[in-house]
Amino acid sequence: MPIAFHPDSEPDTDVVPSSAPGAEAAESTNPGSRTRDPLTERILARGDASVSSVTYDSTTDGDQLDLADRHALRRVAGLRTDIEDVTEVEYRQLRLERVVLAGLYTSGDVAEAENSLRELAALAETAGSEVLEGVMQRRAHPDPATFLGRGKAAELAEVVTEVGADTVIADGELAPSQRRALEDIVKVKVVDRTALILDIFAQHAKSREGKAQVELAQLEYLLPRLRGWGDSMSRQAGGRVAAGGAGMGSRGPGETKIELDRRRIRDRMSKLRREIKAMAPGREAQRADRHRNQVPSVAIAGYTNAGKSSLLNRLTGAGVLVENALFATLDPTVRRTRTPDGREYTYADTVGFVRHLPTQLIEAFRSTLEEVGDADLLLHVVDASHPDPEGQIRAVRTVLGEIEGFDVPEIVVLNKADIAAPETLARIRSQVGLSAVVSARTGAGIEELRELIAEHLPRPAVEVDLVVPYSRGDLISRAHDTGEVLGEEHLAEGTHLHARVDEALAAELRGAA
Repeated sequence: MPIAFHPDSEPDTDVVPSSAPGAEAAESTNPGSRTRDPLTERILARGDASVSSVTYDSTTDGDQLDLADRHALRRVAGLRTDIEDVTEVEYRQLRLERVVLAGLYTSGDVAEAENSLRELAALAETAGSEVLEGVMQRRAHPDPATFLGRGKAAELAEVVTEVGADTVIADGELAPSQRRALEDIVKVKVVDRTALILDIFAQHAKSREGKAQVELAQLEYLLPRLRGWGDSMSRQAGGRVAAGGAGMGSRGPGETKIELDRRRIRDRMSKLRREIKAMAPGREAQRADRHRNQVPSVAIAGYTNAGKSSLLNRLTGAGVLVENALFATLDPTVRRTRTPDGREYTYADTVGFVRHLPTQLIEAFRSTLEEVGDADLLLHVVDASHPDPEGQIRAVRTVLGEIEGFDVPEIVVLNKADIAAPETLARIRSQVGLSAVVSARTGAGIEELRELIAEHLPRPAVEVDLVVPYSRGDLISRAHDTGEVLGEEHLAEGTHLHARVDEALAAELRGAA
């Protein structure tokens, strides 16, 4: 996904055209387009390694029916949505939003800011938009009125008019006043990074709990950003306004329209919190069942689009949706599997993370993150081909640090090794602790990862060596599922079992022997 930089009249600002298909051709044919400077050519030559082409293997990823369903209806760019003739109704299609990105950076270097803007472009395309251009500025701090500053906001308005965009996406969270002021200048809709991520989550949520969590996050974001019309929308009016034609029942201060909306939103948020809380016992019962049977749990976490679902499919054949898009899968998936020596354990795939993940989402998906906090081992999946893998690792660890009492052993899994630079793999492995290098696409390193997981899963604490009657074959089966069988021999009086098991099963075995 190449992003090119346009020169700017001021040294502290760069203008970035988009990764939209055909952008280069449009630039060459548009006489009013800007010429590229050496910085542009350098960025274009580098390209964007963060999003690689993704293919799935039916033997590990399944038939990918969810992916086919998601792609069954696609919006088409450039088609009109206005109707001049009623006969056009059957042929009308939704038009892609044409967006311009606007970002600024207060610290760090240009490369870090470029990666952030590329990620914003990928988010916009995942949401179904067509990215046309982008503007990036360096400032000591965001302008409290218009985010970019009035001068740069005016330049942004010129870019929006030039390319024919209908939306501006800011690479940051805008205050309500900043969004309104920026809309007044650019004359098109303005959304921020948080609203964009929430929109993607709303598109991809499938389960009842996931939809409730996303709606709660959206309402928390919307509540302070409602726009009303003041007293003109009041349900009632005070004084003697009834004599002016308002009629009976109009006396009293009443509620303005915006106050009514806020009250309804708060009521809806309370209902959603109750629903999400009511769903918690089901998850807790499942976890309690695994704990009761002493089934170890491995949680898969990591940056969005790092390959978590592909890795889960490769390890278990789960058939989870695989797509080259950010936040392609939101609902957690739990699958059972076994270690090479026969011990049973579970994998739990979790929602992906991203830089500046909205606090509303962290709070709404806290129940999902509980799967990570309760795990016995964490697989932290990293896209080793990304331009800034260290930044992704920091972003994930920041979110995990917000889980109360989080203390889970971690294996850093460097994925996409087939397209990553060897020096990058060596550099990251020198910075992290326990690590493994794999390619979920080709299967390289998967067996080594399985052995590493088996080595670091908690082992049963009690060693038993006894004869179990054949009538208690259920205990032998549990020893195979949850314990580590060191030796087994079938005798006339029963099964001679030498194994390591948990304390509860050890007591039952001794009672049956």
